[in-house]
Amino acid sequence: MRIGVIQASSQKSKNEALYRCTLQAAEHNDRQDTVINLGVFPNEDISFSYIETALSISLLICCGAVDFIVTGCSSGQGMMLACNSLPGVMCGFVQTPQDAFLFGRINGGNAVSLPLGLNYGWLGEINLQCTLDKLFDGPFGCGYPPEEAERKRLDTEILKCINAITKRSLPEVLSLYDPALIRRALRRKAVRNCILEHGDLSEIAALITEQEMDQN
Repeated sequence: MRIGVIQASSQKSKNEALYRCTLQAAEHNDRQDTVINLGVFPNEDISFSYIETALSISLLICCGAVDFIVTGCSSGQGMMLACNSLPGVMCGFVQTPQDAFLFGRINGGNAVSLPLGLNYGWLGEINLQCTLDKLFDGPFGCGYPPEEAERKRLDTEILKCINAITKRSLPEVLSLYDPALIRRALRRKAVRNCILEHGDLSEIAALITEQEMDQN
């Protein structure tokens, strides 16, 4: 599984900690996951809102460049709402190890949003590490508790079907989005490179190529 780490500029000082904690959590499971840091990096001058970041997340997931996203903003709520408004993303809001464990086991989504400012406080990185450890501690979507696992798995599959029916696909909506918003979402070099290297949706690759030609 390829895990992308990406967050909004409001908490870019937390990027290193978010990447380091995700990497450590992934190294402790048996899946041999790959973690890719997509920023925002502390030395970046360009600012990215949570809406632009969420659109980058949708682009990354829908084209198959990553399988899972660890993200966040100051409260974590805005990023979660923005992600769940976009194609292909089922994002959980996780504050604690319990939240993360239950989301991974029961809901089996493909993104989590963490509060990187609100209540982060003293020992915030310890809570962040423990939360990510429990998120990746075991298979996703296996159901919990064990005596209700099958029912929980079925409910999750129903939810994913409803989500896919209710939302339009990314190719359907790309032409309806504000082109300026798409350009801003694709300003991140790390995101563009990840999509071009691992993605398989030609519409997004064409957008990146067009954008790079305009910049030249």
